[in-house]
Amino acid sequence: MLIHPWDAAHDDAEWQAWLSAHDFGQLIAGGAGRDLPIVNPVHFVYDGDRTVLLHLARPNPVWPLLEEHPRALLSVIDDHTYIRSEWNTPADPPHGVPTSYYASVQLECDVRLIDDAAEKAALLDRQLAHFEPGSDRVGVSATEAPDKRVLPGIRGVELTVTGVRAKFKFGGNKQPADRSRIDAELARRDGPMDARARAQLARRER
Repeated sequence: MLIHPWDAAHDDAEWQAWLSAHDFGQLIAGGAGRDLPIVNPVHFVYDGDRTVLLHLARPNPVWPLLEEHPRALLSVIDDHTYIRSEWNTPADPPHGVPTSYYASVQLECDVRLIDDAAEKAALLDRQLAHFEPGSDRVGVSATEAPDKRVLPGIRGVELTVTGVRAKFKFGGNKQPADRSRIDAELARRDGPMDARARAQLARRER
């Protein structure tokens, strides 16, 4: 991912705060002899620092790759919208250059696979607490039915973040007047993701 200086995260706190508000991304793993990596859309729980927890079904084809090479990339993207050519290049609309605004965080991770039943149960409890606060769902049991019966059908994954590529592409190379004009155009269009892009524009302005 190309990251120009004006699109880079200001510091770790910026990407950590953004990622803490997200819990769905793509786990990407490669392996020797493969033409392409395996990409898994997946819900995850991020601890706000350097640890991510998730699980996938045991028949998932990613396991041999992670066993062979316990490294993976977790990619999360959001707040994306299309910036029309005349908005981006108002001085020459017939030859304007459009662009995209988006936030993206890619985590380079060491991978630890979790097969112990008690540890998988604890991982699922963490996920349930995040995704279903206040739920009537009882704690996951490694020793009692029905959980004991279904736990073998999944494997847990603990990711330890070793590197981060964070990008907030929201007109950081533009003058304040240009960003204000683009913000006004986004407000007028009011597309599905425009409000979120506008919020990022305003936040990055500070």
